Amino acid sequence: MNVRKQKAAARVRSSGDASTWGKLKAMSCVPLVVGAELALMSSGAIAADAELQVAAADTQVASLEEIIVTGTRRSGGLQASESPAPIQVIGAEALSETSRPDLISSIAQIVPSFTAQAFGGDMANQTLSAKLRGLSPNHALVLINGKRRHTTANLAVLGGPFQGGAAADLNFIPAASIARIEVLTDGAAAQYGTDAIAGVINIILKSGYEGGSVDSNYGKYFDGGGDSISHSGNIGFGSGPEAFANLTVEVRNKQRSNRGGADPRVAAVNSTTPYPNSNVTLVRGYPFLNKIVGDPEIKTVVSMLNAGYKLGSVDLYGTASVGTKKANSFQNYRMPNRASFTKVTTDSDGDTTTEKVYPYPFGFSPREAIDETDMGFTGGARGTAGEWNWDLATTWGRDEVDIATIDSINTDLYADTGASPTSFDSGAYIASQLTTNFDVSREYNVGMAGPMNLALGAEKRYETYELEQGDPASTYKSGASSFPGVQPGDAGRHSRHNVGVYADVALTPIDKMLVDAAIRFEDYSDFGNTTIGKLTSRYDFTPNFALRGTVSTGFRAPTLAESYYTATNVGPSSAFVQLAPNAPAASLLGLGDGLKPEKSTNLSLGVVMHPTDMLTVTVDAYQIEVRDRVVGSGSLFSQFVGDTKEDGTAISAAIAANGNVLDPTVTTRGINLFANGLTTRTRGVDVVMTLPQTYDFGRVDYSLSGNVNKTKVTKVNASPAELGSQPLYDKTAIADLETASPQYRVNFVASWSRDIYSVTLRETLFGKSSAQELGNDGTYYETKVDPAFITDLEVSVKPTPSITLSLGANNLFNVYPDKKRADLLKTYTDTLDTSAVTLYPTYSPFGFNGGYYYGKVSYSF
Repeated sequence: MNVRKQKAAARVRSSGDASTWGKLKAMSCVPLVVGAELALMSSGAIAADAELQVAAADTQVASLEEIIVTGTRRSGGLQASESPAPIQVIGAEALSETSRPDLISSIAQIVPSFTAQAFGGDMANQTLSAKLRGLSPNHALVLINGKRRHTTANLAVLGGPFQGGAAADLNFIPAASIARIEVLTDGAAAQYGTDAIAGVINIILKSGYEGGSVDSNYGKYFDGGGDSISHSGNIGFGSGPEAFANLTVEVRNKQRSNRGGADPRVAAVNSTTPYPNSNVTLVRGYPFLNKIVGDPEIKTVVSMLNAGYKLGSVDLYGTASVGTKKANSFQNYRMPNRASFTKVTTDSDGDTTTEKVYPYPFGFSPREAIDETDMGFTGGARGTAGEWNWDLATTWGRDEVDIATIDSINTDLYADTGASPTSFDSGAYIASQLTTNFDVSREYNVGMAGPMNLALGAEKRYETYELEQGDPASTYKSGASSFPGVQPGDAGRHSRHNVGVYADVALTPIDKMLVDAAIRFEDYSDFGNTTIGKLTSRYDFTPNFALRGTVSTGFRAPTLAESYYTATNVGPSSAFVQLAPNAPAASLLGLGDGLKPEKSTNLSLGVVMHPTDMLTVTVDAYQIEVRDRVVGSGSLFSQFVGDTKEDGTAISAAIAANGNVLDPTVTTRGINLFANGLTTRTRGVDVVMTLPQTYDFGRVDYSLSGNVNKTKVTKVNASPAELGSQPLYDKTAIADLETASPQYRVNFVASWSRDIYSVTLRETLFGKSSAQELGNDGTYYETKVDPAFITDLEVSVKPTPSITLSLGANNLFNVYPDKKRADLLKTYTDTLDTSAVTLYPTYSPFGFNGGYYYGKVSYSF
């Protein structure tokens, strides 16, 4: 052990607290690449391995010394402190301390370059996503114990910085099942395949074979709504590490919230006089009848099993997860006339009578509901054959989202038949993946400072995406109000397969230097083939300073959902068709034969510093260019606020050719779709610092981390001539990429503990974000969220070694983002547009529900 390690160990022992280093494992933003004394020297590596084995039996093991498996193909993994790529480890305790209601927001609290979605439009509000390093949610690969996780079937189609997200739904993974999370913030497509352009999130599950824990948590928003209660249990079974099963079950219930403003349609003078027998002022909550702006109601049950068994010289392993989610969210309130129709009757004398019929005389608030089932299974075996290590595994996953429209009506059906259901089976979206991997690796002595590690592997993946038709009542003519259901022409099952092979070589050519090179070949049944590569290196100049860098290329095939998803999005006065880019109707807009793959280039350069015994600093700068990026278009109009667009002829033709029948009473109509229309360049810097300190009044673990990120659209392809003067990407679509995510984010965490007491303070600074929104006067207005400090605080006490009681608050000072501009909201109010109820920018990185307080009880055994 070198001098610095000896001093650190002595400090721990002299403090009388043997858990200082252990606490680091659970700290937020723990950097994994630190300390040149852990440089890759042949003799040093052997010594470090020996030290690690000795320390493993001691509670003072530092997270900096643990073995990671993400970003490296080395046999047996790599010491965290030796990794040439920037990785952050999140321990189980750190996840628990965030006390967030779901896994996505918990990770976002800890990793500053991981941005969680706070609000989504329509169904996207029921499956929130996140993005890494400012790119799309689809650019980060999620692994469970190193194996690819399947993606959600619930595509985010409406605008905003998370548009197009169809990645793995992290919220179907119970937090109590997680031992740690390794977040690789580096391009890794050459190592892991498509969709690892921004990085990799590898979730390592608990493998304990005895004991467990039970947790209960309750909380709600300061200003009402969002009542949340969750219970989780984890238990281990087995006889030892060679025969174990670890099971986790989690139940979460969350109530809706509402932060919308007054609906100008009902607040207007004499707004209801045209409707006989109607007085919406009597409706509870008037004039805040439009409840679309807020959290949905969600009930989730998730379970996770991790198991292993040693059979002779072969290790068998497997994971299984099953989750269900029932969620519903309000759609825009409909005025009484929205469900009205003219009824004509003829008496026996041949005289006709015309009558206006209002099935909902007080208006109605339709809801969009989902019943989702998510399943994933992995089975595999690993062992050795001579000098080779081998690993064979198959992973299958499936996500089915059954959609219902409730408290609604199909007015066309009512007018034609005199009856209509009020609840509809609107169809389903189903996604599945079947992946088989075979990996081998071994070391060679090639006369360098350390052995060469060679890894080879192959992957075969088959995936499907299916749209199931809604019931006839939901799709009749213009369909059920708020969601017309999956149309007969849109229904279908789509599939593809791909094969990938890779080679990875890790070398130690000279003392203190590591070089890792990977190359990958992918062949897709629908896109053809490509070859990508990655070169990574690290050099330790001194025991306290190391330099690391990466250059890589990437490739991402569009998800099947991006290629084939189609739906009609209906508001009280608007109807937009989400046109599938692979649909024949899209060719009428001059967009060719559908989507093609994205290509990327990643560059990064970083330093690792250890200025003092206990202080660690890492700084990593990066640039990511994505060419032919798949991005959702702006709104392409055939009619805007009552005026037919002169250049909307091709758009109207595409709608008709796609078989969509739009409500004739709406005043705004058009299409949205995904296209390979531009190139983006993302530049940023990640900084992480950690410092544990011991005082007379207790121990304090400090961490300071931050991310600065800027995306620039460097090229916009020419819009098709068929669109006339309408650009494929308007100001709103460009701003969603460039400015709608915070420019920077800084996290400061101080965790104090002494005896049975502990306090965790987290201060987060969000930088400015902004967007461009089209008002009803045809003008684009800038909306913005100014920089804001968000304070989280948790106080805990352990009355017994097994019980922990905690009280805390997220957003302690009840901070809200800036409201939208008054002149923008006025354009909506003056035209009685429901957009006026959305007072806050929905892209706010800290949401718009205000503060949340909670209490929790944990019991371990």
